Amino acid sequence: MQIEHLRQLGADFAALCTTLTALDAGPGAELLQQLGPKILSIHELTGRTLVHLSALDGSQYTAVPGSRSSLETLGEVVASACFAAWQLARAVADNPLEASAFAGGPPLDDAVVRQARHAEAAPLLAESLVTAAHHLKLCATCCHYTASGITRDLERTASTSAGRPVPHRLSAAQYQALRSLAQGGATMQTRGRGSTTVCTPDLTVITTATFQSLDKRGLLHLDTSVPLYRGRSITVTPEGHRALAHHSAGKGAAITPSAAAATKGPRR
Repeated sequence: MQIEHLRQLGADFAALCTTLTALDAGPGAELLQQLGPKILSIHELTGRTLVHLSALDGSQYTAVPGSRSSLETLGEVVASACFAAWQLARAVADNPLEASAFAGGPPLDDAVVRQARHAEAAPLLAESLVTAAHHLKLCATCCHYTASGITRDLERTASTSAGRPVPHRLSAAQYQALRSLAQGGATMQTRGRGSTTVCTPDLTVITTATFQSLDKRGLLHLDTSVPLYRGRSITVTPEGHRALAHHSAGKGAAITPSAAAATKGPRR
């Protein structure tokens, strides 16, 4: 949905740029009447851009590789739009209007004075309008670029996820063991009478059967370069961390607010 909104936003910026380019930059009251609605339109488009930027910033899209570039590009749209509005505001200030001067000044109907003021303001107004149109065009381009970037990022992520194996499911004992190993590692070594034990910093008991099941799935790495009597280090592999994350996410999704409230029982 955001993608289509961004494309529409880009089209609206482009349309506003076209109408601004078609304006007659001649100084006077007519130009003031033309600039006012354009400034308001830019502010409205800026507000819409901020809404989309905030929505993307608070969404799961931020976890997708490449999302930072899209958010930064949309941030540039806000900056360019504000600069375009400022350029039109500058044109409003530079636009000479007919009004009474201080006492003793030149008369209002002095054609020479009026012509000189208009001649001085004309290039300033033209420059402001051209610059504003340039930044509006840049806003349109950035909106379309952001929409295309989001589409590309999501498609690439979906393609990568499709080729990735489903994480291993863990039993309660396997999860506790793997979580303990992920927090501080462990050491496997032989004790008296040739028995083998797994020693963890938090003293979690890990049976040989649990270790072997995790090791067989490729969730652990055992340093076999060291003799058992000296202690072999055990670390969790990237696949093991992924299995932990998958297991934790599954537990969180299984506990709904209504279920959690039911376990507390009625209040007394």
